[in-house]
Amino acid sequence: MSGYDFHAIEGRWQQHWETRGTFRTPNPGDPGFDPRRPKYYVLDMFPYPSGVGLHVGHPLGYIATDVVARYKRMRGFTVLHPMGFDAFGLPAEQFAVEHGVHPRVTTEQNIATMIRQLKRLGLSYDWDRCLATTDVRYYKWTQWIFLQLYDSYFDPRELKARPIRRLVHRLESGELVVGPGNRLVAREASADPSNIGEAPPAGARPWRALSQAEQEGVLAEHRLAYLAEVPVNWCPALGTVLANEEVTNEGRSERGNHPVHKRPLRQWMLRITAYGERLAEELELVDWPEPVKLMQRNWIGRSEGALVDFPVHGRGETLRVFTTRPDTLGGATYMVLSPEHPLVELIATADQRDAVQRYRTEAQSRSDVERMAQAKAKTGVFTGAHAVNPVTGEKIPIWIADYVLMGYGTGAIMAVPAHDERDFQFAGQFALPIRAVVMADDAWLARRAVTPPGESGVDARPTAVSIGALRQRYREAPASFGEAFVGDGIAINSATREVSLDGLSTPVAQQTITAWLEATGRGRKTVQYKLRDWLFSRQRYWGEPFPMLHGPGGEIRTVDENDLPVELPAMQDFRPTVSDDAQAPPRPPLGRAPESWRYVLLDGVRYQRELNTMPQWAGSCWYYLRFLDPRNDRELVDREVERYWMRPRTEGPAGVDLYVGGVEHAVLHLLYARFWHKVLHDLGHVSTPEPFGRLFNQGYIQAYAYQDARGIYVDAARVETRDGRYSYQGTPVTRTLGKMGKSLRNAVSPDEVCEQYGCDTMRLYEMYMGPLDASKPWETRDIIGMHRFLQRVWRNFVADPREAGTPAGADARAETLRVTDVAPTTEQLRLVHKTVKSVTGSMEQLKFNTAIAALIDLNNEMVGWATIPRAVAAPFVLMLAPLAPHLAEELWRGLGHDASLAYEAWPRWEEGLATDAQIQMAVQVMGKLRSRITVPADADEQAAETAALADIKVRASLAGKTIRRVIVVPGKLVNIVTG
Repeated sequence: MSGYDFHAIEGRWQQHWETRGTFRTPNPGDPGFDPRRPKYYVLDMFPYPSGVGLHVGHPLGYIATDVVARYKRMRGFTVLHPMGFDAFGLPAEQFAVEHGVHPRVTTEQNIATMIRQLKRLGLSYDWDRCLATTDVRYYKWTQWIFLQLYDSYFDPRELKARPIRRLVHRLESGELVVGPGNRLVAREASADPSNIGEAPPAGARPWRALSQAEQEGVLAEHRLAYLAEVPVNWCPALGTVLANEEVTNEGRSERGNHPVHKRPLRQWMLRITAYGERLAEELELVDWPEPVKLMQRNWIGRSEGALVDFPVHGRGETLRVFTTRPDTLGGATYMVLSPEHPLVELIATADQRDAVQRYRTEAQSRSDVERMAQAKAKTGVFTGAHAVNPVTGEKIPIWIADYVLMGYGTGAIMAVPAHDERDFQFAGQFALPIRAVVMADDAWLARRAVTPPGESGVDARPTAVSIGALRQRYREAPASFGEAFVGDGIAINSATREVSLDGLSTPVAQQTITAWLEATGRGRKTVQYKLRDWLFSRQRYWGEPFPMLHGPGGEIRTVDENDLPVELPAMQDFRPTVSDDAQAPPRPPLGRAPESWRYVLLDGVRYQRELNTMPQWAGSCWYYLRFLDPRNDRELVDREVERYWMRPRTEGPAGVDLYVGGVEHAVLHLLYARFWHKVLHDLGHVSTPEPFGRLFNQGYIQAYAYQDARGIYVDAARVETRDGRYSYQGTPVTRTLGKMGKSLRNAVSPDEVCEQYGCDTMRLYEMYMGPLDASKPWETRDIIGMHRFLQRVWRNFVADPREAGTPAGADARAETLRVTDVAPTTEQLRLVHKTVKSVTGSMEQLKFNTAIAALIDLNNEMVGWATIPRAVAAPFVLMLAPLAPHLAEELWRGLGHDASLAYEAWPRWEEGLATDAQIQMAVQVMGKLRSRITVPADADEQAAETAALADIKVRASLAGKTIRRVIVVPGKLVNIVTG
């Protein structure tokens, strides 16, 4: 060939790997499995199969994990490196609806396109393990996991999931009884640490006294998967419920920009809140970036406080609130319920019922973000009802307001306007009383005191008299200070006949009032989380069917495990039923499925299948487990196989050894997957407490995007540049830097890059752009630098075929190599050992850009050599292999090897050769550089000083001067101080 023919080389080696199954990974018990080799499981966050295929930003993480996988194989590891597709979900269904094509057809076409693109990049996946969440054999086990969740509860004694039959046994044996609100209480209070009373509460009933429907209701309160009527984000134009992350801050759908309304719907929920404490605490078990751990902890939002019961005056109902500041109960002057609270309709008085209903309807049209915004004006409506403050005994009004959400806490708050800013604003808006129960500190009082008209203001350092006056004024009229005091302090105005907190510091007051609440049965200490239970239903077609059946009387029955999977029915019309009416009842597409699918006859009873489907998150919660044993139809994963791949190596955390993906998945995907994994671990199906041992977030590849005067993005490839200005079809446009993608119309196809430069060039360029975890801009014109590097490698190793007389298109073995068996010089040997040490260190730290830089340096050194010693050539090719595998394989074969280098041993270095025998040190006189000296690498301070003083240039600089002091920085410099 006339030069570096990357098309021929890459095509030849990709075919070689595929036909020989080079990267097929055996499991324990499979032929070729070697139990002596350590394991390494490296995994990408698997992609959604988009209709437009990959752009060059997508493979950044995939190339990085491939470099790791190839490197680890050469270090002697058995490497598992699989790939699959997160293929269910709203985008695929919307595309299918818009184009009149079944989503399975478009999904499978998209997957085929992406597999072709990924294979062209030379990624060393074990394609035999490839899967998609839409595969029936896959979602059979997604449904099976849902059944495990449904048939389990969280045991507060063990802090673990346990089979629901154990709970039933404890109830049937009389160990537990059912208290008010379906709360389970130990018959002997001391036997259950979660019980706060000295005896079972009045009204507790034994299990046998409950009807079957009541028993199922009790179990539903504790199952990890349960049906509940909850306020949801309902988008009538899309005909489905949306997750919070699918709704914009403006209260519209992220897809299509349609209005989204809050409304109650009966939905499947997953009780992730039961795992809040473990999800937060067990982050210590994993090697993850600290910012990701912080994001998860903030999302979980652990709060210590108390549950307090407020009786509704004149009625039998009780409002339970959660507060982190029970010491401020004396300052609770009103209550606020979420508009969605189930007691609102019951307690609203006749004269307020219409106003309450109007407000509830208005609140449904606002997103949670809008409702919680601090800046917005506070709105609300009085229900006409009152509650009794359990500490003061006062009647206080009950309002509803949209700044209280049903999903956090209990959906009800005690409003303490003197010590909560939103409550303060609300009280000011509606002229509600404000009572201070914590004395503000002196500095706060001085800064916020309102200046009476005609006076100059409050001295920044007031006298004792003025401070005393401010304290008295705050005690009597806290509203005059203009805002709430939210800090700690000394309790005031907090004494009743039963309990007094006056004079106590906030921590002591909290302990005192909590103990009093527990002793009087009016509340208890507890921990709550901002984390909400997981809304798990979608009114769509393209998702996993639930393995659940509904009986004629509302009873629920699970599909038998032997009857899984419940397959999606073939439907011509899978469109959701859309509407302009936010109150129209949901009509899932599966409601139009054939009756033969919708109805099941069991034991003479006609059941209807669940017509909702699971969300896209379901399949992505556990795919890392299915990759371990993807063809197993008998169980989720073989236990021996799971233990082998998921148990920790000799050191490091358990789980996937390296999980690489974008930081945008820091919370939801990772939190949901951890929740499912912990349940499976508790039930004995997996052997590790965490799914992902080490997490690495790669940065983004950015690209310039261009907008016209309307703010609309135009095709970046068609923008022209002239004199530093940009235009599109003759019209000026503005340039910004953003994340590459179709929405900004700035995507660059990897197919184009591979066609022009080869995939080895693209791999090197993406790894060389900068640190892997940093975002960096794509510049197509810079790719040529990496291409020239590979061309130079080829020229260093392969003689010009025109001189050698070899035919065009021949491989490297037929070429004349410039590699000889001549022993390398000492300098050449030192150079290669230093490079091996440097590249190895960079590989271990995922610093691929510095590894490439070291290889470029070594290659540049080889340019001037007449021939390359084999002792230098072989290590160079092996180090190049993870980064540019096709060229490396070609050169390796040229060096006389028949087998692929994929499993060749990584080169080693000798420390003595990797360290310079001599080093250079700078010599300064009075801080100014005067010379450089060469000394042995192990020279001590005296030797360095002697060499510096003997240098001719230094001696000239010291002529006529007196040396006062010589400072030696070992290995770096000598500084001579003169007087």
